[in-house]
Amino acid sequence: MKFALFSHLPWPEGVAPRQVLAEATEQVQLAEELGFYSAWFAEHHFSRYGIGSSLVMLSSIAARTSRIRLGTAVIVPPLHHPVKLAEDTAALDLVSDGRLDVGFGRGTAGYEYRGYNLNQAESQARFRETIKAVKGLWTTPNYSYQGPFFQVNHANLVPPPVQQPHPPVYIAATRTPETLEFVVSTGHPLITGVVLDHDDVLDLCHRFVALSKEAGHNVPLSAIPLFRYFYVAATEEAAVRDTRPAMTWTQDMIQWRRAFTEGSEVYQQMAEFRNNRSQQPPEYEYLREKRSIIGTPEQCVAKVKEFQDQGIEYFGCNFDFGGMAQRKVLRSMELFAKEVMPHFQ
Repeated sequence: MKFALFSHLPWPEGVAPRQVLAEATEQVQLAEELGFYSAWFAEHHFSRYGIGSSLVMLSSIAARTSRIRLGTAVIVPPLHHPVKLAEDTAALDLVSDGRLDVGFGRGTAGYEYRGYNLNQAESQARFRETIKAVKGLWTTPNYSYQGPFFQVNHANLVPPPVQQPHPPVYIAATRTPETLEFVVSTGHPLITGVVLDHDDVLDLCHRFVALSKEAGHNVPLSAIPLFRYFYVAATEEAAVRDTRPAMTWTQDMIQWRRAFTEGSEVYQQMAEFRNNRSQQPPEYEYLREKRSIIGTPEQCVAKVKEFQDQGIEYFGCNFDFGGMAQRKVLRSMELFAKEVMPHFQ
């Protein structure tokens, strides 16, 4: 199996943004030393759920690493002009010496579209058009394009991407059948996030593989990066104790940010939201059982093997999912590399 890191760069109250970025960089540097294959970062806007631009963050990490692949999981094409997105990803491919993987996704937060003054109802069409134009710019000299949202006139991309014909592309589809059909039609692998339950994400992967075969692309299950919340500790009690506050913060933030159609929660207090909300997010015990792998090395090996038995060969770990102390994240990564990874190599 190939193993990866994933982070949405959570920014809890009382933590400096510089600390978030510095710790994420340290995590990727350690992952490279430990033999992880790749590290992926999400793009989010206007919220403490995740700090901003994944391309800027990955450029910084590229300068501090040399082997580990670097990916976007995901970047949201409708929020970008295709020429700028093609230029920035090509430049990052150059800076990283051909280590970039590009994951595209539509995103889900309406306030992010509102902050960019875009109509979210157009997101599916913008999503497809932007991806088409970016791939055209990556691969076609003197490229021109005329579409409903963008026009490109005889553009030559400088610099071109290092990887030819372009960096590997992955496309997310979580709940929308229309998006899944589009992913299948492209011939690119699906990429999955941490927000679905285990059974649901595996069902999504199997449906994608079946549809891909029908479409003649035959993208295998082994090509799909699958991400899960993950934490391993010496004892089950320590694993639960360490992750409960982080998981609670993450689920509260997911629920809170969905309440905004414009603006965001950044300058408000989570304690006030918790006191006034009318619904509760999923319980920690449910999330640990259905959406996470949290426990001892032996427990984690058994859970990962269940995914391997389903055909998953590219497994991503979200170790830092709620502002957990850096020493705990690094210790968990080291224990994972020592006690879990060898069972799959």
